[in-house]
This record gives sequence, C-alpha cells and structure tokens, in this order.
Amino acid sequence: MTDNTPAAEIDPASDEDVFEQKAVRLAKRERLLADRTDAAGGPYPVAVPTTDTIPALRARFADLAAGDETGVTASVAGRVVFSRNTGKLCFASLQSGDGSRIQAMVSLAEVGDESLQAWKEIVDLGDHVSVTGQVISSRRGELSIMVTDWQIAAKALLPLPNLHSELSEESRVRSRFLDLIVRDQARETVIARAKVNASLRATFTAHEFIEVETPMLQVQHGGAAARPFVTNSNAFDAELYLRIAPELFLKRAVVGGIDRVFEINRNFRNEGADSTHSPEFAMLEAYQAYSDYHGIADLTQELIQKAAIAVAGSTTVTWADGTEYDLGGQWDRISMYASLSDAAGRSITPETALADLQALAAEVGVEVPEKVATHGKLVEELWEHFVKGDLSRPTFVMDFPLDTSPLVREHRTIPGVVEKWDLYVRGFELATGYSELVDPVIQRERFVEQAKLAARGDDEAMRVDEEFLRALEHGMPPTGGMGMGIDRLMMAITGLGIRETILFPLVK
Repeated sequence: MTDNTPAAEIDPASDEDVFEQKAVRLAKRERLLADRTDAAGGPYPVAVPTTDTIPALRARFADLAAGDETGVTASVAGRVVFSRNTGKLCFASLQSGDGSRIQAMVSLAEVGDESLQAWKEIVDLGDHVSVTGQVISSRRGELSIMVTDWQIAAKALLPLPNLHSELSEESRVRSRFLDLIVRDQARETVIARAKVNASLRATFTAHEFIEVETPMLQVQHGGAAARPFVTNSNAFDAELYLRIAPELFLKRAVVGGIDRVFEINRNFRNEGADSTHSPEFAMLEAYQAYSDYHGIADLTQELIQKAAIAVAGSTTVTWADGTEYDLGGQWDRISMYASLSDAAGRSITPETALADLQALAAEVGVEVPEKVATHGKLVEELWEHFVKGDLSRPTFVMDFPLDTSPLVREHRTIPGVVEKWDLYVRGFELATGYSELVDPVIQRERFVEQAKLAARGDDEAMRVDEEFLRALEHGMPPTGGMGMGIDRLMMAITGLGIRETILFPLVK
C-alpha cells in the first residue's frame, strides 16, 4: 500500500445509501457512548494521545528501509481514508490536515482479540483516530505505526465521497470541507494563498510600509465605480454601506502623515458573479507618498513576482492545467489610446468625438447603454474589444480617459487623459494604479460630475464625499496608489477560476 492510496472505497450513490450508512454509524456512536469510561472518551473525547504529527514522522523517517524497525514509540492522530481488514491484521491510512498519510497496522498479536474486534466493528472511513505504537516500515516500504493502543478521536456520521471520480466544481465549492479532505489541490491552494499574503506583507515591510485597517461599514460608499450593498444600523438608526473599496480612508491616512500605507481587506460589490468576479472578495490597496503611477507600477511588479516565487520557487508558475506562465522580466507598458488606434486601424484620441466612437461601437457590435455612454466609457469598451484578447504577457495599460477616472490626477503632458494604469495578466485585469488626485478643488468638481451621472441612473457613480474633501483640504502630498485583487492574484499564479481561489465562496 502506498501513500497515494485513494481516500475512499465507497460511493454514496444515493440519499438512501447515505441514510443507511448514517444509521449504522449512529448505532456505533451509541455503542461508544455506552462504553465510555474515564480512560476512553466515547465518540468525541476532549483529548487523545498525540506525541507527533504525521508530516513530522514522515520527515523524520523518510529514509527508513522496507522492513526496518525504529524502536521509537509514537502517538499520532488522523482521519481514516483507507481501511482493509484481513483476519488477524487490519490496515488503515491515516491522513493529516496537510494531506500527509501514515499507515496504521492493527494486529491481534499487538492489541489482543477484544481491541482488534472493536477496531473492525467501530472504525469507519472518515473517522478520526489516535494510534500509539512503534514506528516501522512495512515489508512494502510503507511508513507505519504498529499499533499497541488506539482510540476514536471523532466519529464521522457521514461517509466520504468516492475519490475514484473527481468532485464537480459545484460540489467542491458548496462542500469545501470535503474538497479539503479529499483533493490535494484544494489544500495546496489554501497554503499557496497563505504564502502569497505573507510574501506581500514581507515586501511591503521591506519598503517600510505600514499595514492598517479601515472601516467595512461606511456612511457613504466610494473609492471605486461599483454598486454597493446597503444595510441599516439599529444603534445609529442610519443606512450604511458595505465597503466597495478602502481608498478614501487610506488616503486620509496619507493626509495624516502615514506616507506608506497598505491594507489587505474584504470588499463587497453588489454586482454580477462570473469566472473573475465575486460579490465578496479580498483586495490589497497601497499608497506611497512622493511617488506616482510609474513608481507604484514598479512596486506592483515586485510584489507579484515575489509572491510567485514564494509559491512556485520561480517567477515561472505552473497552472492547474499544466501550462507554464512567465511572470518574470520587465513587463510591457502600452498606451490605451495608441494600442486601440493600432488595433482598430484608425486614430482614436482624447479629442475623438463621441458620435464617432458610438459609430465605431455600433460597427463592431460593442454595446454601451446610452445613460453611461461617455467618451471614456466607449474608449475603454472598444479597447477591451480590440486589444485585450491579444495580451499574453503581463502588461500595464497606461493613460486612461479622464471622465472614467474621478480619483486620478490628469496626465502631466497629455491633455484629456489621467495617469492611470491597469495591469492585465492571463487576459484579465489584475490591478490598477494611479498618480492620485490630491487637489481638493478639482476633486470636488469630479465628484459633482459623478453625482450628475448618478442622477442620470448610473448605479456605479460616486457621490460627493464631504469628509474626504475636508481631509484633502488639509493637504495631501503627491502620491502613487494601487489596488489589486488577492483572489485574482491567486488566479494568475495558480491558473484556477476565482471560486477555486476563495476558500468559501458565496453560492446560492
């Protein structure tokens, strides 16, 4: 038997089968309760013997030859994911939380007839058990515990799924606890995400950034063009919004003198859900005083490349389907207007008339609702139509239309555009960065224009935020800012869809 033995040999093919198995297991639970003593804690004891973990034993005795004995007695606990009972000797694979396994060998000679019979009658696939005995290598070379004592650690009342056929994506996201038990990649994704977050924080620390937390409940939504979730506070008798972005609060921190600030947070947007969008998602935002959108692009590239190295050991990552993707080197930086002009075969500039953009959109089948059909919106939609699909390497798309970027500084040399980039990786937008708008007078004008769009029916438009404007009026230094979806960063590194990168995604 090898360490890769399938985790289950049963297939709960119908509700009736599951019902019958649960009834049998409930009877075993009652037996354990009846047999409970001070020394044996029934089906759910408060503690069981453990001197070592399964991965620690595997690391310690990795070179043990077949048939060798160590003379070391250990107690370990794990979930039973394979079981075979053969007369006077029973075999089981115990699995730890990280997926590591060790074989438990329960023999008549070591435990006696009563204990062996109890093992056969009580222990099921999915149960947690603690075993104590000498660490050995079986004749087939499998690291094992030759059991002298054992105890149920937690009785499973429902069977595990059959791992001979893979769970569907829908089953995986709805029952992530089962996914984590039976599928290596599910556990590896959780570990990879932890490594990514640790790497991001380490890179920020190296650049002397400070991590802060900003409110999730806000009296006014802002910081992004998105529809918010609305709730109500009984204590304040007020309508509140779940945060769509932390931007306006992080900028307040910069005004207050925290020149390098970041937050890894949860955001909520009351919009559609698809392969790259989730109503609840993790976001990184960072602001660096006395920098601009070029400096923050350099930092973003470093953050992503170091995160890839933390997970894959290299800037070349391997996706779930086996495809290799290179995140290394210096990433391209292209102009939105120039790349659109080249792809469309005609000159498109900030001065291009709205009617001309509408005509081109109609010609190529790009639909933009009349109430939001501004110059900038049409340019961005046309760019996605003509250019986005041809981007393969990580690419910063620079210099966006002014009217779609109300929080961004106007370009220092090009009229009609702002100093903003979007980073595209794997064909989707991964991050966005700005030279931040810090002039409170112009910011107020932009907010007023946004309010007019809201009045026309644009649900994503921002409102005038007087508290934020008051902060700006106290003086905000030149600043570069960026926002990046952690879920999407995981998508770029692993090649998975967004629901696979989120541990417990929202499902109906």
